[in-house]
Amino acid sequence: MNERISDKIKEIEDYLEELLNIAPDNFTEYKTNLEKKAACERYFEKVIEAVVDLAFLVIKEKELKIPEGDKEAFDILVRNNIIPKILATKLKEAKGMRNVLAHEYGKVDDKLVFDSIKEELENDVMDIIKVIRGLK
Repeated sequence: MNERISDKIKEIEDYLEELLNIAPDNFTEYKTNLEKKAACERYFEKVIEAVVDLAFLVIKEKELKIPEGDKEAFDILVRNNIIPKILATKLKEAKGMRNVLAHEYGKVDDKLVFDSIKEELENDVMDIIKVIRGLK
């Protein structure tokens, strides 16, 4: 694994740790503490952007077809048997949620964001890191 990929993984782990440290334990606190909510949303964005960057770094290192869009990067990793399809689907959904947070397309569903942070994001992100670390 090249140094840029290792550095990106460390960056993702650091962002994820920060996010999990500031995320409230319950939805009521998340919804009412605007500073924590804003910080969680920002770290969610940073984690997902770094995961997309990681996907592009792997694609470049493996000399695979360069994707036209961010979400396509995960499909390319699936087609080349690097990540499972279910993980790609989850990461594409997280990327979609990141876009909503970053660009405020429509109303943000606070419950959906909170549940993603507390129940899904860590596992999905750690799954792709584990896969990438296992590449030769």
